[in-house]
Amino acid sequence: MEANRHDEQRPPDPAALFTMLDGMRRMAPRELEDQLTNLIREFLLTLRSLIDWYLDRLDRKPPEPKVEDIPID
Repeated sequence: MEANRHDEQRPPDPAALFTMLDGMRRMAPRELEDQLTNLIREFLLTLRSLIDWYLDRLDRKPPEPKVEDIPID
């Protein structure tokens, strides 16, 4: 049971995704090679943008919590 919990906490391995994309590119007919290469390139650029966005969020300081004085009678 402990091994299963450890596996669930690990992030997904991107190597499988890249292997699949490379396999698709290699299997594509020559007529689609350029289109598929452009599709993979756009996907990778989108992924890079998401990583940059996430890193920007991590670098930001957390906002100060709003504190309100409540009078006690």
